[in-house]
Amino acid sequence: MNETLEKKLANLPTNPGVYQYKNARGKVIYVGKAKNLRARVRSYFRGQEKQSGKTKVLVQNIADLEVIITTSEVEALILENNLIKELKPRYNINLKDDKTYPYLVITNEPFPRILITRQVRRDRSTYFGPYTEARQLRSVLDLISSIFPLRDCKLKLTDEHVAAGKFKVCLNYHIHKCKGPCEGLVKEEEYLRMITEITRLLKGKTSALIRSLTEEMHEHATALRFEQAAELKLQIDGLRKYAERQKVVSTEPVDRDVFAVARQEDDACGVIFKIREGKLLGSQRMYFSNVDEESDETLLRRFLEKYYLETPDLIPSEIFLQLPIDDEETDALRQLTGSGSLRFITPKIGEKAKLVQMCAENARHHLEEYLIQKQKRGELARKNPALEALRLTLHLPKDPERIECFDNSHLQGTDYTSSMVCFVQGRPRKSDYRKFKVRSFEGSDDYAAMKEAVTRRYTGSLAQELPMPDLVVIDGGKGQVNVAFDTLRSLGIDLPVIGLAKRLEEIFMPHASDPYNLPRTSPGLKLLQQLRDEAHRFAITYHRNLRSKHLKETVLQEIPGIGEKTAMKLLARFGSPKQVAEASLEELTTTAGPAAAKKVHRFFQERNV
Repeated sequence: MNETLEKKLANLPTNPGVYQYKNARGKVIYVGKAKNLRARVRSYFRGQEKQSGKTKVLVQNIADLEVIITTSEVEALILENNLIKELKPRYNINLKDDKTYPYLVITNEPFPRILITRQVRRDRSTYFGPYTEARQLRSVLDLISSIFPLRDCKLKLTDEHVAAGKFKVCLNYHIHKCKGPCEGLVKEEEYLRMITEITRLLKGKTSALIRSLTEEMHEHATALRFEQAAELKLQIDGLRKYAERQKVVSTEPVDRDVFAVARQEDDACGVIFKIREGKLLGSQRMYFSNVDEESDETLLRRFLEKYYLETPDLIPSEIFLQLPIDDEETDALRQLTGSGSLRFITPKIGEKAKLVQMCAENARHHLEEYLIQKQKRGELARKNPALEALRLTLHLPKDPERIECFDNSHLQGTDYTSSMVCFVQGRPRKSDYRKFKVRSFEGSDDYAAMKEAVTRRYTGSLAQELPMPDLVVIDGGKGQVNVAFDTLRSLGIDLPVIGLAKRLEEIFMPHASDPYNLPRTSPGLKLLQQLRDEAHRFAITYHRNLRSKHLKETVLQEIPGIGEKTAMKLLARFGSPKQVAEASLEELTTTAGPAAAKKVHRFFQERNV
């Protein structure tokens, strides 16, 4: 132990707080919390003969220590959780709450929408989930849309726009799927009342919601407002059908959470059952790694802390545990949740014990599935040398398992389109492909088109629907790559970006003077070529569809001997069929050549005779 570390150990405070152990290179290797920093930190350096092998290795690597004093143990718990997320210390348990699972989000905007997202953002929106079963998520979303007429458009409904009559109602209004907030046909207070009811539904409060709606229905009926009463009757019927599908696990109409963990060697899985009003509303799971020397009680405690740190608004009156945890920890959790009457119970017999057992069986099942998938992922990574080649060549922090590639397509500045294709584990994921009709400018500007496509992909609803990639590829050279890179940085997004130029298959890095060449036999280059070609194919297909649509709308297709390409040239030059008809023979010849110009000129002269 060095002299600096000894001095710090001698002067440790007795306050609650967080401690960080660092190695000789100054890297944080462990983060912990303590009610008494002096007692907790010094315990690592006493009685080392009784310590586990992992703790002995940790202590041997400690070269420095840093502590942060907090005013309470709860503050220390929150700070510890944030530091572990940020620093990812080597010797801490690694908790992975799989972000690929979808959530339902009620957006934070006037007249909110309900969307599916795979990323939880700090945007003051309300999130529910994650939903581990896509079918379950779809059924909940279908139920909400069948009962509550919410908008699903992307319009920004500001008071100014609505008052100015900028928007018009769509088909959903006419088929009673939306109340028409875009034209001010529903008051915001009434709309937000529906949002409140949906929030109660998603929190499992179906019985209370049905009672509330039933009372409101009777009030409308008494006041002879039969149309509003009938609308509420349909909502109540839908809610009752939904409630019948939920599994009853208790005859007591109580709210409780049930926690259990299962482990195997260095991995573990925790499962929580969310029971509301005696019915199983859903379950959630979380995976752990680096747990080979941690006790089951520690895993269970970490699971509870992690879960309630991120879902503080869903605290029930009872928590059932597979194993008991000590009183100090339960007191900290009560303070964290703000529920002083929260009860922690470890059932031993009866139906409650069977419920915990069922939760534990689910944890074992999901852990087995996770280990199988983990093995498959390892095999897949070994079978795909292209990802490893790209990681090494581009100096990426990990294999680029998700790669997104952009390309533009147009004909002389008309029908400008961009495409984004996605490869996961080196294979196309067509469900994540996206296409953009460029609308931020007129004419031909490849850089502006790339900027718009990148901005639209990584902001707004798309940024919530799709996970972020490990690598962004641009079909183009230095200019396009720099535009894409600068656009991402202006959005506050740090993603690696490269470009692949067609002519010499050169790789361009952002703001680098010279390109980089991969060997023609490189599996990484072949994967990039496949991505580039797929993005080009997708962009061209969309562009041709738009071009065909526009051609069908113009009289130019009726001219004998004038093909699609010539017609598009004329439209690009003159703007409309009317202006083509008014053009002189010389102007037409400059654009389409003498033969085609004569045919076009003669056609419009004969029409005007």
